[in-house]
Amino acid sequence: MAIILEDFVADCRAALKAHPGAAGREQVRVLVEKALADPDFVATYIPNGTPERHVLHEDPELGFTILAHGYVGPKSSKPHDHGPSWAIYGQAAGETIMTDWECLARPTDSAPGKAAHLRDYVMKPGDAYLYDVGVLHSPERKDDTRLLRIEGLNMAKVKRFPYEAVALSQAAE
Repeated sequence: MAIILEDFVADCRAALKAHPGAAGREQVRVLVEKALADPDFVATYIPNGTPERHVLHEDPELGFTILAHGYVGPKSSKPHDHGPSWAIYGQAAGETIMTDWECLARPTDSAPGKAAHLRDYVMKPGDAYLYDVGVLHSPERKDDTRLLRIEGLNMAKVKRFPYEAVALSQAAE
């Protein structure tokens, strides 16, 4: 039986209400994997032609936001976190090369944060990863991709500060 958005939202809400914090977010990550394994869910909610940022649901009580993303061609991001929020990235189609970063210095109003490369890995369709509050990462897409992403808060409403990639030897500068 195909997963419908209303049931997916209800399951996410239940997990986050029953287990506030990392445990609930991990349960939501598993729900994202299940949704991505359902071809009808992907075809219905993350079809070809999905815009780069399409809000599927913004929860009025808990604030989490479910998004579909469609990217055409190459696209990459600098190291970033999600400010006061967390995010779950779920790969629906294509591949994303994700980089994890070590935070060497948090950004301020006057200076970018500093981040050192930790590791790269490829997200393939069906993969879902949780990036908790403060965890730095950066995606790179070499071709068309589609994602299901959940933000703890609608990041379109949150000011974020930039990070720059540096070598570990530059951390003290």
